[in-house]
Amino acid sequence: MFNLKNYLHQKQAAINKALDENLNRPSAMSKRIVSAMNHSIMAGGKRLRPILCIAACEIVGGNEENCITTACALEMIHTYSLIHDDLPAMDNDELRRGKPTCHIAFDEATAILAGDALLTLGFQLLSRNSSKLSGAEALQKLDIIHRIAVAAGCEGMIAGQMLDILSEGKKLEIEELKQLHMSKTGALIEASVYAGAVLGNGTASQIANLRDYARNIGLAFQVADDILNIEGDPFFMGKAVGTDNDRHKSTYPSLIGIEASKRFADELIANALKSLEAFHMEAEPLRVIARYIVERKK
Repeated sequence: MFNLKNYLHQKQAAINKALDENLNRPSAMSKRIVSAMNHSIMAGGKRLRPILCIAACEIVGGNEENCITTACALEMIHTYSLIHDDLPAMDNDELRRGKPTCHIAFDEATAILAGDALLTLGFQLLSRNSSKLSGAEALQKLDIIHRIAVAAGCEGMIAGQMLDILSEGKKLEIEELKQLHMSKTGALIEASVYAGAVLGNGTASQIANLRDYARNIGLAFQVADDILNIEGDPFFMGKAVGTDNDRHKSTYPSLIGIEASKRFADELIANALKSLEAFHMEAEPLRVIARYIVERKK
């Protein structure tokens, strides 16, 4: 029987080791910036995006070694977004993963620069050794870099963050809220799964099925987050709850209610699992992760 706890622990350990090696190597980086980057990225996150990247790679026949660098880059890009999300000009949060947010632990300017440094270091890792590649391998790397850049940029995560800010105090339509979440949260999750599947040399149909899976769990993850912001325990979550209501944000519970939101999350997970029907036992990690997304406590 597949053990999710052991699987996550094993993958998190491999990712943390690789992150440490890439962050703390001898370099010209400012020690203060490195300390701030470490503070945020080593604060004990779920590592969902890099784990999804590795799992997708392994499912189509690849291995962890094929994608660990890309997995690290994805976590760096994700953590940059969290640092900037927490800033006073954005969500003004004081806790992240149970620890003081970067601008509280250091200062606002250092937090901004630490976020910038993680974003650019992520793309530095993605493009590492690219001059040594040619042909199909070079095109594959360029495609992955492009997909992740779109997901993290003004057509993806940043677009979602901007819409999130502009929508405070307004009541969005369900489709508008869906687009917000698909951009802010779902885009990078889909890019993570896509990158892993491509690096594992998945077929076109395998990649299409995995992208469909990712789109569904990406939205389900945000619906679950909306629910946790109301029902979650700050002790387990490592951050404050009730903040969406305080900021007058449109959420799934505020628009359709808690119970309907839970049913919608379950429907999305059912759709995600249906996308994996073409796979066999090799897809069990992704099946269990999908269920974990709506059952988690943080």
